Amino acid sequence: MKFAAIVTDIEGTTTSIDFVHSILFPYSMNALLPFLETNWHKPEVKRIVEEVSTVEGIKDSTPQAICEILISWIEADKKITPLKALQGLIWEDGYKKGLLQGHLYEDAARGLRRWHEAGIKLYVYSSGSVHAQKLLFGSSQYGDLTTLFSGYFDTTVGGKRESSSYEAISANIPFPPDSILFLSDIAEELNAAHLAGFKTIQLARDSTAVPSTPFQVVKSFDEIDVGDIYPPPGSGVEKL
Repeated sequence: MKFAAIVTDIEGTTTSIDFVHSILFPYSMNALLPFLETNWHKPEVKRIVEEVSTVEGIKDSTPQAICEILISWIEADKKITPLKALQGLIWEDGYKKGLLQGHLYEDAARGLRRWHEAGIKLYVYSSGSVHAQKLLFGSSQYGDLTTLFSGYFDTTVGGKRESSSYEAISANIPFPPDSILFLSDIAEELNAAHLAGFKTIQLARDSTAVPSTPFQVVKSFDEIDVGDIYPPPGSGVEKL
């Protein structure tokens, strides 16, 4: 079976976890307060501030107060939409100034180009905002790869460990779920995708040992045969 579409995660799949946690997150934390102070009255920032205030139940907000809340969310690795949206704006500023460059594994860039040329539709699903996703792929060390993708999804469709999120994604892709391959390094995400009818492959880039999992495990995109169907029937993946 040739897959009609491939949906890929970013962190740990196309992109180094270290890049996200050691470069992007610290950059956004350091730039957070000055960015809020400078852009406080811009409509897109005001909207994000209102969302943060609603989540935290506060009425009167200041750049300092919102900054403290968002830093606590970053430190707790919370996947909350307004945080991801603001980080995207901050990273955009960093990319424009040449202070950031999106990281991609060489085999990921090669695989994405190969699949695109083969006529397979490519999509991204990440906890980072769609804006942040486009920035990363648009400013990578392999050039602007955004033209390879047919669409992007973030947590506005739901959490990545919830099968309903993949059902929502499937509803926006013009192919049946069993013709869509989802790539991720997280077993719980793959299980959720599988329950929604997707086929799945797990990336284990930074692990020296193959994880105990019912999914096919690969170290790089070079090992992925898009003609394969995983997991096989009766693998027990539903029990994860």
